[in-house]
Amino acid sequence: MLHNITETSTTIIAPATATGGATIVIRLSGSQAIEIADKMFRGRRKLAEAEGYTLHYGTIRNEDGCVVDDVVVALFRAPNSYTGDDTVEITTHGSEHICSEVLRIAIGYGAKMATAGEFTRRAFLAGKMDLSRAEAVADIIASDSRWSHNIATTQMRGGYSAKLQELRGELLRLCSLLELELDFSEEDVEFADRSMLRAILAEVEKQVAMLIASFSVGNAIKNGVNVAIVGEPNVGKSTLLNALIEDDRAMVSDVAGTTRDTIEATTIIDGIRFRFVDTAGLRTTDDQLEQMGITRTYRAIDNAHVVLHLTTADNPEFQNIELKDGQSYIQIINKIDKLTSSDLPVSNKPLCISAKQGRGIDRLREVLRSTVDTSQLNANSVVVSNMRHYDALKSASEALSMARTAINNNLSAELISEDIRQVLHHLGEITGEITSDDILHSIFSKFCIGK
Repeated sequence: MLHNITETSTTIIAPATATGGATIVIRLSGSQAIEIADKMFRGRRKLAEAEGYTLHYGTIRNEDGCVVDDVVVALFRAPNSYTGDDTVEITTHGSEHICSEVLRIAIGYGAKMATAGEFTRRAFLAGKMDLSRAEAVADIIASDSRWSHNIATTQMRGGYSAKLQELRGELLRLCSLLELELDFSEEDVEFADRSMLRAILAEVEKQVAMLIASFSVGNAIKNGVNVAIVGEPNVGKSTLLNALIEDDRAMVSDVAGTTRDTIEATTIIDGIRFRFVDTAGLRTTDDQLEQMGITRTYRAIDNAHVVLHLTTADNPEFQNIELKDGQSYIQIINKIDKLTSSDLPVSNKPLCISAKQGRGIDRLREVLRSTVDTSQLNANSVVVSNMRHYDALKSASEALSMARTAINNNLSAELISEDIRQVLHHLGEITGEITSDDILHSIFSKFCIGK
């Protein structure tokens, strides 16, 4: 039975890796972790007598003393562990039965089954990491490309947190000077020179704006770049999807209107995950089912980062498609295998391909990759990829604007200070200095059990 996640005095246990492989790691953490482990582990000596950061070979035994498995135990003593509590990590063979037995025995000796994300939640509550770094743990586990891994790693190592702490430090200094003026309000003194206030606020605004601007690329890299493949019926959209992912994912035929619903598939191009959506052909139709597919096509266009608009070599006209600001638009002439070389367009725009023969597909991949600007990314880049952080930064930006207006209008130190406090509040929401149990539950409930 699961216990209350807000309670941290219990000793918790869960598998930290999946069963079915060669080995499984089972994590046990809490004030009784070593005591519980010693009741079922038999090694050269008791874990209670061992130093932290040591490995121990032995066996796990059940209540009757029968051997369950040969294991290796890693011992971490508080406060120098992931959670800040005594922690024991037991590596067993990868059998589901062995894992279940170890969990059952430990629970019989007083451990509780961990809830989703509880180990990392305890690390946050123990001050081992701030909330943004805790969220990065989940992002690293979920990362499915080189660039998404780089962003999550930088965030987990504290690069993002350091930038936020730097901004908060400047704002706290401003608040302290403004509040000092309130203590001497009767003497009409200014401890915070208003020109200095404007300069510091301008710099903080600039940094916050840069973080906000980085979200477009950060979010695309984290969640994948949405690409809508659109065009009239029978221009080769499904064939192109199959060529891009190098698999027969979409059904292909010469019959116009074969695709009546969106079909999705993904592939990685130079470390970036692209999510392709093959859509129903755009045309006027009385077929209700096909019309539903066309409606979904327009929805896919609206949600896309990139729109691949196909036509064919024998009819190289592109119908108008309404696009939003920031969307990349690539025109493609398909089925050039039906033309002679002398009939091919001289220009590279639109891009000419034969999805059926694979001609021009490598060039199309290069063009797709160029739609994601990773020039700002390096080993130490601070990039926002989390929607919660983005929303908090937007709120902080609005409060900064209000503070700047208050200074320009010569409002009182008290009102200026209140606006700056709002900025601090929103930045603190990102790092967890300002948070609530509801937010914590929402964040950590998305983690895996054992993380």
